[in-house]
Amino acid sequence: MKEYKFDPSLNILYKELNNLDYIFNPRTIAIIGATDKENSVGKTLVENLVNSSFQGEVFLVNPKRDSILGKKAYPSIDKIDKKIDLAIIATPSKTVPGIIDELEAKNVSAAIIISAGFKELGESGKKLEDQILQKKKKIRIIGPNCLGIMNPSLNLNATFAKDMPKSGNIAFISQSGALGTAVLDWSLKEEIGFSAFVSIGSMIDVDFGDLINYFGDDPNTKSILMYMENISDPRAFLSAAREVALTKPIILIKAGRTKESAKAALSHTGALAGSDEVLDAALKRVGILRVNTINDLFSMNEILSKQPIPKGPNLAIVTNAGGPAVIATDSLIIHGAKIATLQDSTYEK
Repeated sequence: MKEYKFDPSLNILYKELNNLDYIFNPRTIAIIGATDKENSVGKTLVENLVNSSFQGEVFLVNPKRDSILGKKAYPSIDKIDKKIDLAIIATPSKTVPGIIDELEAKNVSAAIIISAGFKELGESGKKLEDQILQKKKKIRIIGPNCLGIMNPSLNLNATFAKDMPKSGNIAFISQSGALGTAVLDWSLKEEIGFSAFVSIGSMIDVDFGDLINYFGDDPNTKSILMYMENISDPRAFLSAAREVALTKPIILIKAGRTKESAKAALSHTGALAGSDEVLDAALKRVGILRVNTINDLFSMNEILSKQPIPKGPNLAIVTNAGGPAVIATDSLIIHGAKIATLQDSTYEK
């Protein structure tokens, strides 16, 4: 586990975190809520995992089925006689706290809660999340209200999106499942590859800070791209980003700049947005590049991922015309860079 130089107190926090490899590199997966019902999330999950080249074992759980799409179904998780690394939950929200209790009893390492119907719906949904947290002991949880995760290098599609992008070196993290789906569709057309795709939903447990820390240590990830509506743990997020941004580009779209969009985010994922000006300053301080559009997100990645991380803010402009030099100078200064002062010996070269 990484040691944090800037904020040593966080070493204790991160050493207590379980390894997220059980989410992104599972050997055994159980789909709870697996079904053969047409146009259902449960069926799509089964098709994505069973009818794929994923090399791990996949178990189906449904108390009302003996088999699903020709594969044996188990009435409950405790009837499976193997250790389960990852459980994917696609059942009604009111059933989820009890399922988490069963997963803890089975010593399941991680879970993805696809189900919606939690704090994005108000107080009743928030109470369900509180019940989940009361049941949770060691298990790590992605979600709820999310699309799921992908690891293309393992042919692992633990989402209800039909198509998986090619393998690459971008880790993409989205708080919006719909936006994540749009990015996946676009990436297929543009032939952009990912080391991982993560839809994290309401972040009841695993959040942006955890994932930045994980992908910062992942040798297959060269850059981290994110769509964010709120930060659940600002201190851990900024400390992780400060360390990882020294070696890998972190590029972010942070929605909720206006009061109106912050209100929309609250109804979408239950996200409470803070002061945008304060956040903007904090992001710059830790080395995160903030952009406004998906096109900018990937354009900046194309530039930064192919260049070494700058050693400092001083830059030189090489141009054959005065006008572009003036425009470039304005842009650099406005965005926090400095124009390097060259020595006479440099000019002479």
